[in-house]
Amino acid sequence: MDSLKLIQYLSSNLNVDEQDILPLIENCTIKKVEKEEFLLRQNEHCKHTFFVEDGLLRQYAIDSKGKEHTISFAPENWFVSDRESTYFNKSSAYYIQALENSKVIMIDEKFINTLSEKIPEFVEFNNKLLHNHIRQLQNRIIMLLGASAEERYLQFIEMYPDILLRVPQIMVASYLGITPESLSRVRKELARKNFRN
Repeated sequence: MDSLKLIQYLSSNLNVDEQDILPLIENCTIKKVEKEEFLLRQNEHCKHTFFVEDGLLRQYAIDSKGKEHTISFAPENWFVSDRESTYFNKSSAYYIQALENSKVIMIDEKFINTLSEKIPEFVEFNNKLLHNHIRQLQNRIIMLLGASAEERYLQFIEMYPDILLRVPQIMVASYLGITPESLSRVRKELARKNFRN
């Protein structure tokens, strides 16, 4: 277990030795998920935050007309969860699905509390993670309300620089709130601009 990315992630961000984190993680469940398998479905209760060791996950919702709306992608070293379901004991409005064969660590509230107790630095770090998540959601709302399709796409590339070739274009379009045809036009226009430069 000492080669887990989560241990390395926490050690580097908390400035503590990996050996101090190892015994705290030993009770966490490591789950291998096949491509297209679900970790969470709509109306289920989300009991975990998922840390992606390997692979790629997607969180999305389906509206009353059957249209998918991608909320986020989670590649390696990312966390994904339905916070409303986990912390307010609500049925989830989302699906979390593997887009590739993946390995995730399932983090529950008990682990968060133990980490906070044993490594006090984690409390401030976890608080910063939460505020950063809120900031990103607020920026996303502004982009969806007022940014052009090109601006949304460029922000997507900045946020997810390594997954464009791993994600179907229709899912990228769903994340951006545009049609696949609009996304195709944006990409062609950007390619044209870059070619001129």
